[in-house]
Amino acid sequence: MERVTGIGGYFMRARDPEALSAWYQDMLGIDTTDGVWRQAAGPTVVAAFEDETDYFGSRPDGVDRQQTMLNFRVDDLDAMLEQLQAAEADVVDEIQEMEGIGRFGWVTDPEGNRIELWEPAPGAEFPETSEKL
Repeated sequence: MERVTGIGGYFMRARDPEALSAWYQDMLGIDTTDGVWRQAAGPTVVAAFEDETDYFGSRPDGVDRQQTMLNFRVDDLDAMLEQLQAAEADVVDEIQEMEGIGRFGWVTDPEGNRIELWEPAPGAEFPETSEKL
């Protein structure tokens, strides 16, 4: 049976696409000047959440719940959050840790999308197939 081999893209609507693209490049280091971002190899978690979850956050002014949340792997969560705070990005003042999985923090982009930042736990092992975590 054929299966997908990775995430090929993530697309979002924006009031100002150029400004939002610049924010992702300046704040998170995602350089898409050639139209493609080459990410480092590593695990990608795909999970469905209950419909009523507030984990993804809300759009500005509480208008509509955010339907998806982008999660980026980072090497050093503390350093990334400090860098974002120094650049006056909207960083959530909370870090969560899941034993054996890693640490999580959040930032909101200028369009109101909550983004999760994940520092995988040292030595964390993830299935090589599509098994559930």
